[in-house]
Amino acid sequence: MRYKLLALDIDGTLTNSQKRITPKTLEALEQLQEKGVKVILASGRPLPGLEKFADELRLKEHGGYLLCFNGGRIIDYKTGKAVCDHFLPQERLPALADAAKEYGVALMSYEGREVITEMPEDEYICYEAKINGLKVRKIENFKEYVTFPVNKCLMMADGEYLAKVEEKMKQRFPDLMFYRSEPFFLEIMPQGIDKATSLQQLLDLLGYQREDLACCGDGFNDLTMIQFAGLGVAMENAQEPVKQAADFITHSNDMDGIAHMISVCFQ
Repeated sequence: MRYKLLALDIDGTLTNSQKRITPKTLEALEQLQEKGVKVILASGRPLPGLEKFADELRLKEHGGYLLCFNGGRIIDYKTGKAVCDHFLPQERLPALADAAKEYGVALMSYEGREVITEMPEDEYICYEAKINGLKVRKIENFKEYVTFPVNKCLMMADGEYLAKVEEKMKQRFPDLMFYRSEPFFLEIMPQGIDKATSLQQLLDLLGYQREDLACCGDGFNDLTMIQFAGLGVAMENAQEPVKQAADFITHSNDMDGIAHMISVCFQ
């Protein structure tokens, strides 16, 4: 089989609009793993938000991997151990908190199985916590509280306004990286860390080449891995730049696009 590894985004790619893996897609991925293909879940989600999907796909039994926080942390799901961790520069966190207040957007990060924020009632923060099965914990002062390493922060606001904030943040923090995984989510990552660079680290660790890798995604934060992979696959529901960068466009996430891609590309 030409491709030895398959990296999948979660939301809008692996799961349908109800945030579920359909039976047809689940069966196709089980058969693929039984043939020896390693499956990698590559998402902006934290580890708790990936575990239920990893368990459904039986990644522990098949020896799959998780790229959490857009590659900020890589987990060998069979052992449960992190094989790679990247953190935001500790000295930049206070400035991020100041910028969030200045622009009037919500700011959050993660601690264990909790979302931590000064704005626990924010609708987008509640949404992020819900889809990942996390509790929301209010902290009084982000700058004073977050003195421990974090892989990622999130700014949240209405999509049209957040697009303007994104441009300002890129100019203000050239030493960090910014992605929009959803119109209302602005992900803040360490410099040089995205899905593509983390997948390269994993390939190096496992002894594979990029030509051995197929990647599927739909969002802006999937663009680098789509461009990087030996086979870059965009969902029919993907953002237009992702489609333009892809080698193959499969069906939408509500039409078993992953199962269709496997039937066409993994024969």
